[in-house]
Amino acid sequence: MSRAFVKEGDGEPSSPDLPELPVSEHPNYVTPRGMSLLRARMDDAKRRLGAIDDADADAGARLERAHVERELRWLQARVLSAITIAPERQPADRVAFGARVELIDSAGTEHVYRIVGEDEADPERGLISWVSPLARALHGARVGDSALWKRPAGDLAVEVLAIDYG
Repeated sequence: MSRAFVKEGDGEPSSPDLPELPVSEHPNYVTPRGMSLLRARMDDAKRRLGAIDDADADAGARLERAHVERELRWLQARVLSAITIAPERQPADRVAFGARVELIDSAGTEHVYRIVGEDEADPERGLISWVSPLARALHGARVGDSALWKRPAGDLAVEVLAIDYG
């Protein structure tokens, strides 16, 4: 059969329609490190996209390309909307974005967290998003101040032991 009689839509789709990755409704505050991480992720996505061979693109390769292209669009949006907050411009005596905060809870357990952007957050490594309940509870606190951390596991009183932006 001649290609002239085959509908373009026959066979496998050229690229699958994937829903876009959600973008936060909050301002995209980032630390200088967070901005570097976003740019590194974008470079990695570009590298992965370039490694996909279009000549032998089977359904799996087309799906991978669609995933990487979607990720790249999301990363580009995050980089373009990023507002880098310089730690040295923050109030040294108060908890704000970028602060490394040492706390003690009502049970006597000490915790250390750094308040970072949403994309940089990694609670297991002590990096908490500025929109997290703990960061919001601590915002503006000084050394010696107490705050109530509203958690799903129950509220926990914490006291600020130290604040550092280094």
